[in-house]
Amino acid sequence: MNRILASAIALTLPIIAYAANAPTFDAKRLSDEVKVLSSDAFEGRGPATAGETKTVEYVIAQMKEAGLEPGGDLKDGKRLWTQAVPLLRAEIVGDPSLSIKVDGKAETLKQGEQIAVRAAMDGSTKVAIENAPLVFVGYGTLAPERKWDDFKGVDLKGKIAIALINDPDFESGQGDFGGKAMTYYGRWTYKYEEAARQGALGLLVVHETEPASYGWPTVKNSNTNTMFDVVRDDPKAVHTPVEGWLQLDTTKALFKQAGLDFDALKKQAQTRAFKPVPIKGASFSADYAVDSGVITSQNIVGRIDGSKHPDEFVIYSAHWDHLGVGQPDANGDTIYNGAVDNATGTAALIELGRAFAHAPKPERTVVFLNVTAEEKGLLGSEYYSSRPLYPLARTVGVINMDALDPTGVARNFTTSGSAQSDLLDALIADGKAAGMAYVTDPHPEAGHFFRSDHFPFAKRGVPSLSYGSGNDWVEGGIEAGEAAGKDYVSKRYHQPADEWQADWTFAGMAHDLPLLYKLGNDLANSRRWPAWGKDSEFRAIREASAAERK
Repeated sequence: MNRILASAIALTLPIIAYAANAPTFDAKRLSDEVKVLSSDAFEGRGPATAGETKTVEYVIAQMKEAGLEPGGDLKDGKRLWTQAVPLLRAEIVGDPSLSIKVDGKAETLKQGEQIAVRAAMDGSTKVAIENAPLVFVGYGTLAPERKWDDFKGVDLKGKIAIALINDPDFESGQGDFGGKAMTYYGRWTYKYEEAARQGALGLLVVHETEPASYGWPTVKNSNTNTMFDVVRDDPKAVHTPVEGWLQLDTTKALFKQAGLDFDALKKQAQTRAFKPVPIKGASFSADYAVDSGVITSQNIVGRIDGSKHPDEFVIYSAHWDHLGVGQPDANGDTIYNGAVDNATGTAALIELGRAFAHAPKPERTVVFLNVTAEEKGLLGSEYYSSRPLYPLARTVGVINMDALDPTGVARNFTTSGSAQSDLLDALIADGKAAGMAYVTDPHPEAGHFFRSDHFPFAKRGVPSLSYGSGNDWVEGGIEAGEAAGKDYVSKRYHQPADEWQADWTFAGMAHDLPLLYKLGNDLANSRRWPAWGKDSEFRAIREASAAERK
């Protein structure tokens, strides 16, 4: 039995439970939308490019045709289709001059090969560093509640710190940082922020494929192109002049030349007793200009007004952006098309909007939020959640979709991270009713909870989740699903090869979207206000706004 036939047969089974109250979704329409959004004509959908203009125009046209109303910024008393998102844009001019010197001998580091340095986001227009001392700071973590301090007694002023990726207990699977599950302390974003708080001149994160959850090509492609950030009052508070990654073999060679054992120091860094280690005789130099300025990107927003409670909101979200045009791959391709990541989520958002527009009007307002600059650090969702168009206190929940599987049907589904909430409980119950099993995030070590657009909402208390396609395929089971996932991460994720494929059936997406429709539709036609689990770090934030909910 071929995969297309198997998927088509499986498609008729679990959805029967929803036949009376859930729409069907057109796999061909999903495929056509992903094909357009990820075509070369859209130039990789980079923010502040011609690709953004085409993307915004296309998505608005699709939302209009689907039957949605504009839900963005107010102008002259009317809603626009977009929310303006001012962003700091920064790009290294030309090839940066980068080197490490050990005992007087300098070695040039090639951008994208031994090192991946990001354009300065602290407001600097020129980075000129000569022989800055290097200090190994373990995992670069300061966690008082865990009695953990990787910066004991060190003064990082004028120095470049080197830190490991992920958490101290990643390798052992046991410890104070969630075992294999990554905490926010393990994310590179946190490590850069903490380096700035410690007064460092810069931070270089050591890349290792397993704890990072992606290979060096992803690091190179994500960090050597144009950088963006939200516009901050004090960017130096969270950014150092130098932020980047060091390739593992380059790091080991550096340590060896300085008379240090990288593996032994890594073991030490996994204990509370670790103290920062100056890399004696070693220094870092950098020289490059940075072209920076404020640009305006766009979140795209459609909505269906609620019939009884229009001032209460259920949000579906997905990001429209990808990496744009960047360094060529082995085939010379420079367009990072982003078919799976995240043309699939954007197509799903449009089609969910179409389903709601052709159903009886919900009692609560349903918002369809297509955000910008996710690939630059969740910036579109961060901007929206910090300056919401609709009050977060009266936002019932956020259902995010990112990098859905465009192939066949799976027997299960997952979420990015497994933070407990009533929203997740409802999704699990709906899945069970449809014959689909829920599996907790099969790769919690990857820190997916902190890498999708639901997170800026969650940290502000709004019950939020990010849906993930299953790995137990009808044809091939878990073995086939896991193999396909690993193949995607290694060969296509954040690479030009993430392109639309003619043999994608989109049967899996068409199969799963009724589940997400039911979750949002039930919320939109109820008086329920989902809460976080009793031990959640987000629960108190949500409860503080309880008086604003009816």
